[in-house]
Amino acid sequence: MIMDKTIGNPISWIARNLGATGDHVAESVSTLGSSEAQDMPMVQTLTMQDLRACLKAGYRDFLETRADAIFIVLVYPIAGLLMFGIGLNMDMIPLLAPLIAGFALIGPVAAVGLYEISRKREQGGTAHWLDAFGVFRSPSFGAILALGFYLVMLLLIWLMVAQSVYVQTLGPEPPTSITAFAAQVFTTGAGWAMIIFGTAIGFVFALIALAVSVVSFPLLLDRKVGLPVAVVTSVRVLRQNPGVILTWGFIVAALLVLGAIPLLLGLIVVMPVLGHATWHLYRRAVA
Repeated sequence: MIMDKTIGNPISWIARNLGATGDHVAESVSTLGSSEAQDMPMVQTLTMQDLRACLKAGYRDFLETRADAIFIVLVYPIAGLLMFGIGLNMDMIPLLAPLIAGFALIGPVAAVGLYEISRKREQGGTAHWLDAFGVFRSPSFGAILALGFYLVMLLLIWLMVAQSVYVQTLGPEPPTSITAFAAQVFTTGAGWAMIIFGTAIGFVFALIALAVSVVSFPLLLDRKVGLPVAVVTSVRVLRQNPGVILTWGFIVAALLVLGAIPLLLGLIVVMPVLGHATWHLYRRAVA
């Protein structure tokens, strides 16, 4: 019937996908507890040469599919302007740096469409930026949605912890100006305490995000696995290749910081390259 082919309203669409999320989690938990757990993806050993090869392949994908940057061009400059607007509010100045750094936590979510483009190119198809929206048709979209939700929650928790660190060191009163705040941070003992504690705690959050997402999103797109299987596989990749994956995390963080400096405009190039490179890293990490 024609009525069956209508898209429906956004609320019903979200409800259906949240239901799919629950189905994925339930199915995966039962799988992990059964004999089928032995069919989990096989993790491979990586080298630093693999990282170089992945970055080169990611850059090559970016050059050959530049149209996918259209979406990034729209999203990240707008996000940069919003963060600049937030920074004009004196109450939010202490959270501006943690918010920019927190982009690394949800970077894998923003790059899901890029993984889909790389997947299609790998299959020999002609990739177009609209192919990025093919993720919405993925059988694992519910699990992808759930993992993205968890990473967003991790970002929000990080911001609350960062605010607490500020209150315990330089707060609780908001700074009177950006200049005064910068002077407090870099010329006082309390400011350096905030930097040290904030950086240490931020590293823990970044490590958690890296462990659960380094290959989980590409794996969910590529195979019909559930969320726990994807996350466990991602953690296993980190455990088997700690030096290589931590180096990858530092590379990603450094490039994101460089791209974020000019109101996030540099991410127009950085995000597509890292997104495509992550797909190639997944291909080398999971047999």
